Amino acid sequence: MPSTSLQSELAVLRESAAFAEITDHAFLRITGSDATRWLNGMVTNNITALAPGEGNYNFLLNAQGRIQGDCTIYREPCEGAPTFLLETDNSQLETIHQTLDKFIIMDDVELTPVFADESSLLLLGPESPAALTALGLPTLAPLHLLQTETPHGSVLLLTPSATSVPTFELSASAETIAALRTALRITEVSDDTLEQLRILSAIPKFGTDIRDRDLPQETAQTHALHFAKGCYLGQEIVERIRSRGQVHRTFTQFNLTGELPTLPAALTSGEKPVGELTSAVRIGVEVIALGYIRREILDTHAAITYPGGTASPRT
Repeated sequence: MPSTSLQSELAVLRESAAFAEITDHAFLRITGSDATRWLNGMVTNNITALAPGEGNYNFLLNAQGRIQGDCTIYREPCEGAPTFLLETDNSQLETIHQTLDKFIIMDDVELTPVFADESSLLLLGPESPAALTALGLPTLAPLHLLQTETPHGSVLLLTPSATSVPTFELSASAETIAALRTALRITEVSDDTLEQLRILSAIPKFGTDIRDRDLPQETAQTHALHFAKGCYLGQEIVERIRSRGQVHRTFTQFNLTGELPTLPAALTSGEKPVGELTSAVRIGVEVIALGYIRREILDTHAAITYPGGTASPRT
């Protein structure tokens, strides 16, 4: 069973406001006169439509349409030729950097890792906009970026989209982040609590729930795909799947009746393999998991089992 403190922290996240250190994100800046055209041909969403300060969620695919990484890309609010800030996990940065770099042929594009020496905070919960205001920061709509000044120093404020509660990322110098931590009058929560919120919010994580063998439509992350933007790496496969109407399996959230599984865990129906669990957590008396299931099992509402219990798709 989770500790009382974890349950209390999760309640704060869902009902009030809290903060946590961000230790697993990294940034890559894309500049150059060809940056917009070139980047739009590398990722699954429409980069050309971004206004200054706006962002969108993207997959990076190989020629076979398999997901090689995920990221959020923001157009920076600056003068002159558009520049872009790509945010991803630390674990993905080198692979994404190398993958993108090998496709720069005769293009005026430069890739530069940035902000490696800065610290970051995650501020989240229904009352987090009020906490932002108390720090002298504005409240941004989801998927926006702003470099702004506060009484504590310059801050890069980002608003990711894949959250079930309002969420804000603050990146700044170590001194500024330390001052912001001191000024915050809210609870600090642990990584374990953030993982509970992620699974409760059905947010897949690359490397755990999304692997390099998965196809974009299998992940149910349709907000990463734009079907009218023109050609990009892997686009032919994505469009072929779209024209056929669906994929055979889909990313799903489950209620489990039984023990926490050892992951990944096979899902079966009538002794036949029908999917797998990729993430799971106990939240109070519930066991909630993420994974993949064949579509016909969802359509027929057939019984699903895993080693240790039964699984039911959450609706």
